[in-house]
Amino acid sequence: MEVERIRIAGVPVDIIRPEHMEEALFELLASSGTKQIVFLSVWNLLKARHNTEYRLCLENASLILPVSKSVINGAVFLKKAKPVRYNPFSALISFFTILETRYRSLYLLGGHKSSLIESERNVHATFPGLHIVGRYTGYFSKETEKDILEAIFKSNPSMVLLADGIPSGVTWPYMRRNSFGSSIFVYYKDALSIFSKRKKRVPNEVFNAGHEIWHEIIANPLKIFLVFPFIWYIIVLVWDRIYSKA
Repeated sequence: MEVERIRIAGVPVDIIRPEHMEEALFELLASSGTKQIVFLSVWNLLKARHNTEYRLCLENASLILPVSKSVINGAVFLKKAKPVRYNPFSALISFFTILETRYRSLYLLGGHKSSLIESERNVHATFPGLHIVGRYTGYFSKETEKDILEAIFKSNPSMVLLADGIPSGVTWPYMRRNSFGSSIFVYYKDALSIFSKRKKRVPNEVFNAGHEIWHEIIANPLKIFLVFPFIWYIIVLVWDRIYSKA
């Protein structure tokens, strides 16, 4: 598998070219145990520095794909190999396309009933060769979770897409990794909202320019305060660069 793992501010980040993704996915599917692909933003990178559970999740992830331009710039600033930046929704489309070529399977988990049903309908229409072997809404109780774990284990889908309503989000499959077969888990909170057309995806030109944060601030003005953790990120990068030369 053509993957190089580097560290930015002590946090693992993977470098993989899009043309190698098909080979990587099928290599993962051929291996045993629970696998996970993580989309890493700069905010999650900072979270991993102080959240032990999240950090362990990343350390054990099969692929860690950077989604923030700041993560890419951080690697360049630290004079490391430059990672490829992925748009989470576009990456999902790529995953589904790859899995469909060999008639693999998918399980949908998350969202409310209406968005889940509509998402399933739209995914099936777009990827008819991708078998949806199960689905369940998010925001479920601990009692219900036992049934969900059993359903995923029995159906053993090629990929499980996790969206909004999953307790603890990214770390949910990692903390329950011994309850599954050999599935690949991918968490993207907005996935079902976008697939059901209840939320618009960030335009490609905005994402490619690294300006998606402004869309988030417009939707939630309080996110303007993310400037403070971003300043801390810059300080950490400068410190790491100085320390690495010492």
